[in-house]
Amino acid sequence: MILGTGVDIVEICRIRKAADKWKDKFLNRVFTDKELRYANGKKFIYQHLAARFAAKEAVLKAFGDSSINDMEWKNIEIVNNSDGRPIVILKGQARKTMVKRGISDVIVSLSHTRNYAVANAILVSA
Repeated sequence: MILGTGVDIVEICRIRKAADKWKDKFLNRVFTDKELRYANGKKFIYQHLAARFAAKEAVLKAFGDSSINDMEWKNIEIVNNSDGRPIVILKGQARKTMVKRGISDVIVSLSHTRNYAVANAILVSA
C-alpha cells in the first residue's frame, strides 16, 4: 500500500552555487560521506549531488507532516545498490518515523539533465 509520495526538481546551478559559496559546510551538512564519494567519482559531480538533493526533498515531501522538522539531511541517504539502482537508507529521526508509520520501503527514482535534477519518492507498507 502506498503511504505517501513526493517529487522534487532542482536546478543544478543552485547546488553548485551553494557548494561554491559555503564549501564543505554545505556539502557536509546535506550529504553523507558515501554520497559525496559517489558524486566525486563522476564527471559531472553537481548533477549527481543535485539528484540526491532532489531525492532527499522528495522523501521529506512524501512524509508530508511536521515530523520532517526533526529530520536532518544526512538522516536520508541515497546510495546505489549493486545493480546501480538508487535506494534510500533512513537513519535517526527519519528511521524512527518510518518504523512508527509502518513504512516497509522507500522507493526512489532519479533523473538529471544538464540543468535540472528530478526525483520521485514513494513510501510503501508491507
